[in-house]
Amino acid sequence: MQNQLFSGKTFLITGIADKNSLAMFVAKKIKENGGAVVCTGLGISPFHKNLSERAQAFLQKNHEDFVAAVQSELGDTVTAILDVTIDESIESFAIALKEKNIKLNGFLHAIAMDKTIRQKEVKPLIEVTKDEFCDTMEVSAYSLIRLAYYLMKFDILQPDSSICSLSYIAAAKVTFHPYRNISIAKAALERITIELADELGRLNGTRVNAIRFSPYMGSKAGNATLTENVIETSDEISPLGNATPDDLSNEVIHLFRPNGRITGEIRHVDGGYNIMG
Repeated sequence: MQNQLFSGKTFLITGIADKNSLAMFVAKKIKENGGAVVCTGLGISPFHKNLSERAQAFLQKNHEDFVAAVQSELGDTVTAILDVTIDESIESFAIALKEKNIKLNGFLHAIAMDKTIRQKEVKPLIEVTKDEFCDTMEVSAYSLIRLAYYLMKFDILQPDSSICSLSYIAAAKVTFHPYRNISIAKAALERITIELADELGRLNGTRVNAIRFSPYMGSKAGNATLTENVIETSDEISPLGNATPDDLSNEVIHLFRPNGRITGEIRHVDGGYNIMG
């Protein structure tokens, strides 16, 4: 019998690229607990202007992989294209949900981007340009604010909702593998989490938390930035070994559960890696 913890509840899941995305594990766990999900991914939208052929091909491939993964892993599920760098895209998405009479009880922010990482090589921070820095900050941190803003503006995100974002230990510490530019964005994401927890909690009881997860290569993002050596070293350092996607999704479920009183937290789901200095 299906667990009905989230019966009548709907959550937005961002950041799904394929079936191995961490966000996908969370979406599946929500459905296992009786809830519904709305999933967003990259793709070509009416708000994308003057795209190069290369950019169009990239977005089209991402959208095809996203839709195929959702259909395969989640079945009949609402999907939408969302580009968090374009306000009109976020607003249009919120309006579309309103027209479908879809209300949300929370959302997972699992979006990040850093063009200074190429073929697993990290650009030295001293060489990062203003555009590279701001692009990473906009997608990986500021988007949490704008997404919450538009979902609340159109009364999509309900009072007493729960927002959770995915962070990493590099937000607080220099890791044994270079992370650099995006680590600053993750630090900003965590500070935004804390400020929104205070602001939205007082406004309407909405909770806001972030999770620092173990390094993970299963996703497109992880595979683009990490190596097997990083995973093995982290697994050895962590007292309990690396956490699994199932560990992560269980923690998100805990933070999403109705009537919780956890907010403004930066949670560690990393097998204890964070205590090792």
